Amino acid sequence: MKIAVACEGANVAGHFGHCENFTIFTTDNKKIVSSQVVPNPGHRPGFLPVFLHDLGINVIISGGMGGGAVEIFNEKGITVMTGAAGNAQQAAQLMAEGRLESTGSICHEHQHHDDCGN
Repeated sequence: MKIAVACEGANVAGHFGHCENFTIFTTDNKKIVSSQVVPNPGHRPGFLPVFLHDLGINVIISGGMGGGAVEIFNEKGITVMTGAAGNAQQAAQLMAEGRLESTGSICHEHQHHDDCGN
């Protein structure tokens, strides 16, 4: 399984589209076997879900995410996990173990990207 975590440094970003980078964790048998950091190529409506799909991502983890992105991920068969916080690797490990729960946090005001989940 390939898990992408929207990140600010080593931590889960509060908003998917405005993250600094994506850390991509490859897992096998409930363990992380590799990781790589991919810079965010830029926030444009509808672009990032397709970009991550093309990288073979199965799961996206973020603090919050806009409804349009959630819809595109769903169409692509990518599991969306929102409401995550803290260390990105720990979040990915919890996902690999099947213990990460999504809050379903949807961002409604992109100009106020720090207000996700309210």
